Amino acid sequence: MPPESLLFAAPASLAPTIAAVVLGLLIGSFLNVVIHRIPVMMQRESDNYVAHEMGKDLPYTDRFNLMVPRSRCPHCGHQITALENIPVISWLVLRGKCSACKAPISARYPAIELLTGLLSGLMVWTFGSGWMGLATLLFTYLLVAMTFIDYDTQLLPDDLTYPLLWAGLLLNLNGTFVPLADAVIGAAAGYLALWSVYWLFKLATGKEGMGYGDFKLLAALGAWLGWKALPTIILLSSVVGALVGISLIVFARRGRDKPIPFGPYLAAAGLIALLYGGPIARYTQTLLAA
Repeated sequence: MPPESLLFAAPASLAPTIAAVVLGLLIGSFLNVVIHRIPVMMQRESDNYVAHEMGKDLPYTDRFNLMVPRSRCPHCGHQITALENIPVISWLVLRGKCSACKAPISARYPAIELLTGLLSGLMVWTFGSGWMGLATLLFTYLLVAMTFIDYDTQLLPDDLTYPLLWAGLLLNLNGTFVPLADAVIGAAAGYLALWSVYWLFKLATGKEGMGYGDFKLLAALGAWLGWKALPTIILLSSVVGALVGISLIVFARRGRDKPIPFGPYLAAAGLIALLYGGPIARYTQTLLAA
């Protein structure tokens, strides 16, 4: 948890905050690529591995990563130009349609760019533009990417959860957010907490209630914010998840047997705990003591 005084310190000057918003918009554009391509890369790697083990020709031999090939319209194959890739603005100018075939472009692309930009500004406004502020930007970007990947696929890739975990431990070597001992215990306790819930639920029902990626994500949040933040994160994620799940069932008529990813709620709770964990924890303790 960041030092409590930071939550009430004078905000950073306006110029770094605006710069952070602009940077966040650009990073948000890249995160759209990450969110789309990492699951595809994982599936291609899995298919190639299975084919190799069976002695068959590899189904995928072309280069496909976060940089290659260039982004293109999924309907007509039109390559996206630099002018068509300006965050938010290009989507508005194109009126949400491909410039070549006029197929609709999902509003989620500019929404993710805008979300990332606003969160970036909030982090620099709160934590400043120094080392701590830059660290919170990394924290934010990884959580945004994992949120939407998990929402789409019910997967939390190791390529994102492990870097988040190790970054938290390394940053806390000198107590950037919490003492190192709290970070190490937070990582272990975060993993074991959901691991225990997983096995208790499976033994009781014979079903899997969550994925292993959720364990790793909570471990990573514990590595950043320490073990004392874990009750707040679990409480917040559970409340938000329950409210959203009930709303989907009631208003969107989503089937009760259809899985709801837990990662987005953990990510949201982690961001809230980073910003306001201290006051929330004190308020929760007051309610419990009343």
